[in-house]
Amino acid sequence: MPSSMYRYTLNRLPLALALILPSMAVQAGPAPQPRIAAPAELAPVTTVGDVIKASKPSDWRPLDPNNTLYLDIPAGRVVLELAPDFAPKHVANIKALVAEHYYDGLAITRAQDNWVVQWGDPDEKNPKAILHAQRTLPGEFTVPLKNVRNFTRLPDSDGYAPQVGYSNGFPSARDPQSGTAWLTHCYGTVGVGRDNGSDSGGGTELYAVIGQSPRHLDRDITVVGRVVSGMPLLSTLPRGTGPMGFYDSPEKNVPIKSIRLAADVPPDQRSHLEVMRTDSAAYQAILEAQRNRGGPWSKVKAGHIDVCNAPIPVREAAK
Repeated sequence: MPSSMYRYTLNRLPLALALILPSMAVQAGPAPQPRIAAPAELAPVTTVGDVIKASKPSDWRPLDPNNTLYLDIPAGRVVLELAPDFAPKHVANIKALVAEHYYDGLAITRAQDNWVVQWGDPDEKNPKAILHAQRTLPGEFTVPLKNVRNFTRLPDSDGYAPQVGYSNGFPSARDPQSGTAWLTHCYGTVGVGRDNGSDSGGGTELYAVIGQSPRHLDRDITVVGRVVSGMPLLSTLPRGTGPMGFYDSPEKNVPIKSIRLAADVPPDQRSHLEVMRTDSAAYQAILEAQRNRGGPWSKVKAGHIDVCNAPIPVREAAK
């Protein structure tokens, strides 16, 4: 049982938001009070669905097939988007492992409740050979700010970083004083398992967050991307009963059919998805709807949003 390897996870992003209703002021004094609008006359409500319906094609971007992985397991396909801006050496090494079919025939070996699912080689004593890729790399826990593109900052406070927001579709954080940036551990985050040494992981063991956002892992482990489709296939896996959620017998492991780079898959076999641009006005509207969610069900308007608590919409691309 590979209990020496650390694998971690992230917080589910709500896809449905409550309604927002404007407050209606009533004039005091002897003058006749203005008539209060009937519900049907109130301003239209704003929801994530409303924003998506009103969005323009320019508000969306297709997944880059050269940075998209297909993890195929018996239950279906999980689509991962890689983030080479934040972990260039690890992303290149993972692609090299994919090219030599390293992951094919390995397994998901861990499903820890409210934490992570993890996959890799279940046989530590006789590990699968690596042909051209590297087994370990120095950790890429942060990168220089100059590496980060299209950072859209949230004005909301954060307990783990001076600034948080979204970098080309990835929840991220940065520290202008140190000049560094990093990806945050949110629901669906994909990272590299390692031992105690910061140079003890290279991508042979990967994990995806399936629980409450473990932000305390930020800057302590290399994050390489996120799951953009297929999270239910991972989050509903039977929980491991061994230490740290590992499966305690080989027959419980979930076999991996293959992991492929989308660019190497014939176009008619690809998952044609597009992601809302996090630097778009449409996404700003989604953030505002989530920050100020209201309506008849909500009794308190939060007025705040967490970097891990905002949906990044994904949809099938128009044919």
